[in-house]
This record gives sequence, structure tokens and C-alpha cells, in this order.
Amino acid sequence: MQPYPRPKGTFTSADYPSLIRMARSPSLPDRPTRDIDPNLPDEERLDALRSHHEELTDVQEKLASQLESAEHRRDELRERVDQVERENECLKHSPLYVASVEESFDGEVVVKQHGNNQEVLTEVSPRMADRIEPGDRVAVDDSFGLQTLLSAETDARAQAMEITEKPDVSYDDIGGIDDQVREVREAVEQPLAEPELFEQVGIEPPSGVLLYGPPGTGKTMLAKAVATKTDATFIKMAGSELVRKFIGEGSRLVRDLFELAREREPAIIFIDEIDAVAATRTDSKTSGDAEVQRTMMQLLNEMDGFEHRGEISIIAATNRFDMLDRAILRPGRFDRLIEVPEPDVEGRERIFEIHSQDLSLADAVDYDTLAERTDGYSGAEIESVTTEAGMFAIRDDRTDVTMADFEAAIDKLESDDGTEYVSSENYFFN
Repeated sequence: MQPYPRPKGTFTSADYPSLIRMARSPSLPDRPTRDIDPNLPDEERLDALRSHHEELTDVQEKLASQLESAEHRRDELRERVDQVERENECLKHSPLYVASVEESFDGEVVVKQHGNNQEVLTEVSPRMADRIEPGDRVAVDDSFGLQTLLSAETDARAQAMEITEKPDVSYDDIGGIDDQVREVREAVEQPLAEPELFEQVGIEPPSGVLLYGPPGTGKTMLAKAVATKTDATFIKMAGSELVRKFIGEGSRLVRDLFELAREREPAIIFIDEIDAVAATRTDSKTSGDAEVQRTMMQLLNEMDGFEHRGEISIIAATNRFDMLDRAILRPGRFDRLIEVPEPDVEGRERIFEIHSQDLSLADAVDYDTLAERTDGYSGAEIESVTTEAGMFAIRDDRTDVTMADFEAAIDKLESDDGTEYVSSENYFFN
């Protein structure tokens, strides 16, 4: 039976490769030909041969360029073919599952698959038997056969807490807490810089420092200054970041956090608002409170457990010292409890000078008078006063800040202290 003839001008899938080659193949230059009369004089024949040689040379250069482009295109296509073949092979294989090795025997291991906690006894190939140990993370197939040994697991959230770019804060930017700065430097900075002094005296350096006091007194700034001054790895986190929804997630994050510090030691861990995870334990039966307490117990174990902590110092800060559990306050976990109080008159004067050093002042500002007027102000509130003084100058189309601007800023903050009672029925509507 004769095949059905194709209409003229049509093509099938078998014609695609040739069509693609035809579309992408560059046109070849015409081969120059020349007929030379043998009866010509020698000089004319020589000129004709020279001209013909030049034409051949031009064609040869064009062909060489096209050959180079074709070879480059061939290499690109080979890379694409290899990539497509690898992708095709990946699509042919079923995905692997992550599991943990619980026990190891002679040629056999007990693995627990992540997610369903199913434990299976399976054989291990000789090429992997010498490398597998209990606790390793492995990849298994549908038959629970070990395929690959995975690297140690570290929570990406813990890695994100490492400070790679140091803050632009120094001890000179902190005023009114000179004694507290000295104690922190003795407990955190000096053991890293001069460990031999503690060995000569025969004492262990303080392992942890807890900063407590009212909000805005400079606790976090003090930690930033430590991060700027030391060359140790600085890991910063908030206590609320350790509070997780699912059981075991918070304790696992604490474990990974300290494991990251051990890999990067010497290291400093700063836990801000530690009261969020270290509050006094209660008899509450709710799952949320139980998870927070489990996280705190993991934190207590990491701070002073059986494992040697190494060159890892801990700085914590809170403005609710009364809420902290007694277990976290004992020596060995926090060897120094440093109160950071509201600044006195001299401290407030120094803070005014620090925050005003970049201001364009119109005349001499009486910092002593400003310090007297701001009794009970914290360092953050004094910084707010300097900002408001600059805003008053901008409002009056001035670039210089005067003493009157500072006084107006203090009056504004005192009038906007939030003590006026607003009834709920008039909160959204007048």
C-alpha cells in the first residue's frame, strides 16, 4: 500500500533537526575562481595570481571565523544537552527522604524517618558502613536503603542571628553608666583579650552577664558596643524568637544556637528581652506555657550543663527582672547581675553632650540646666529631646539649634507623656 503523499511544502517532526540546522547554519562564501590566459605576459599573470591569492585569503578568514563560531555553538549545545540529560535522570529517580541514624550494628542500622518518626532496621552498604555513626543525618529511598550521608543540620534561623556587620556604636556613645560599662568590659571583653590573667590568678572568668533596668537606659547599646569592640563572633537574638508553636522547636533552636557559637568561638551570645523565655515557672497546664518552659530548660542546660561551654560568653538584657526564674539567676549561668539605672544629673548632662555633638548649635547650650529639668528621663528620652529640638529649628527654617529649642522640646515631651485618660467610647471618634 502506497503511503499517503504529503502535500507540497509540509514537513513532519523528523524534519525538525535538519530545519534547525538549515536555519542556524551561516551561508558559505563563494569560492573564488579565475581563469588565467597562459599567453599573458609574466607580470600580468603574476598580478592576476596575487589578486586571486588575496581573494582566497579573504575567503579562508571568513571560513575560519565561521568555524570558530560553530565550535563555540557546539560547546554550548553540548552543555545544554548534558544539563537536559542530568535533569532527565533526576526526573526518572524518586525523591529521597531525610532520616536520622538511631543505632548502628554490624552492617545494619536503625533509622528514623523525619516527619512520621517511623523506625526501621535496614542494611547499609560496605562503602558507607565505616562512615555512619548514631546521630548522623542520612537520605533514604522508598525501601529505606541508605543513599547519602548528609551534613550536620543547623537551623537556618540560628545562622541568620550571627552579626556579620558590626554596629557603629562605641563605649564613648554611652553616657551615665560608666561603672556598668567597666563591669561588662571586665566580664566579657577582658577574658577574650587577656585570658592569661585569669589563669595566673586561678579563677574562671565570668560566664554570663545579665543587664537589667528600666527601658531606654542603654542596655542594648552596651551590647552593641561590646560587639563593635571585640573580634569575637557576635550572635544576637530576642527572647521572643525562642518561643515556637510546635513542641521541641524552641529547644532545638537553642541547641543549634549554641552549636553555632561553638563552631565560631570565641563567641558572644546576646539575648535581648530574656524574660520572654525565662519567666518564673508556674503550674500552668496549657501547651504554650509548657513549650516555653521546655525551651527555658534547654537554655539552662546549654548555659551550665555537662558539656563544656568553651569560649562562649552570654549577655542578656531585661527590664522585667522581677519576672525571671531563680534558676537562671544563679552563679554559673549569670555570674554578674548588673543593674543599669536611670542616669543621674551628671549622667544626663553627659548624654545631652553625646547626642548634641552632631547638632549645629547657634549658641552655647547649658547642659547643666537641661539635666536639671530632665529628672527621671532615660537615655532614650534624652535622645528624643535632642531630636525634637532639631525639629523645632527646622520648623522655623533655621539650621542652628538654640537653647530655646531644647526647652520647647522638653515642654512638648512633658505635655505628650501619655498620662491623659481617653475613654474607650471616644478613642476612635470625636
